[in-house]
Amino acid sequence: MHPVIITGSKISNSVWGKAWCKHLESFSDYENRLPRGRSYVRHGSVIDLKISSAKVSAMVQGSSLYDVTVSIMNVSQDKWKRIVSECSSKIASVMELLQGRLSSSIMTRMTDRNDGLFPLLKEISLKCSCPDRVSMCKHVAATLYGVGARLDIEPELLFVLRGVNHADLIARTAAPTTKIAKSKTVKETDLAGIFGIDIETTSQQIPKQLKSKKATSKKPKNRRPVPKKSAPKSKLKLHALQS
Repeated sequence: MHPVIITGSKISNSVWGKAWCKHLESFSDYENRLPRGRSYVRHGSVIDLKISSAKVSAMVQGSSLYDVTVSIMNVSQDKWKRIVSECSSKIASVMELLQGRLSSSIMTRMTDRNDGLFPLLKEISLKCSCPDRVSMCKHVAATLYGVGARLDIEPELLFVLRGVNHADLIARTAAPTTKIAKSKTVKETDLAGIFGIDIETTSQQIPKQLKSKKATSKKPKNRRPVPKKSAPKSKLKLHALQS
C-alpha cells in the first residue's frame, strides 16, 4: 500500500506538484467536484496510490472502499519533440529538472495548458467503483490531487505517467565522456608513479637470472659423500721395503 499523506496545510509544496494541481483546477468541468476531493485527500482517504505509464490506480476510503482508475494518454511524439527541442539546451542537469529549479520561461513552456507536459481534458479517462454516476466523483478528485502530492516526493513519476524519458531534456547538455585507452599490462614503475607507493617484489617477480644463480649456489640434497682415493697397494709395499 502506498497511501497519500498530507502533513501540512497545502496538498503540494513542490514546483511540479503545485503545477499539477493548478492544471487540474484550470478545467471548468472539474471545478464543482474538486473541493470534495481536496477534503478527502487531506483527511487521508487515499489509502493507496500507484502511478505507472498512462495510468493512475488508487483505493479511496469513503462510505466504502472504492477502486479508482485514471487513464491518461501518453504525450504524443510530436509534442515531446517540440518540448525537448525548445527546452533541452537550457536545462543543465536531471537534479535541476526534477527539483523544478528552472527559469520561468522553461517552466511556463513545460506546463503550458495546451502544449505542455500535462494532459489535456480529452486525454483523461476516469473510472470509479462508487455508485456516483458522474465521471468526476469525489474519490476520483481525491486521486488526482493525490498525484500532485506524490510528485512532491517522486517528481520523476510525472514523466513516467506521460510515457517519456526525462533524460531526453538534458541529453544535449551532457558532457562528453572521455575514452580511456586500454593496455594489456601496467609496469610496476608506472603503478608506483601513479599511486605514489613502493611496490614490494615477490618471489614471482624475481628475474630469471637471479633465480638461476640462487639455484646453483645451493648445495644438492640427498647425495652420498664421495670417498677419498687410496694409494695403490704396490706403492705401499715398495715404501715398506725401502724403510
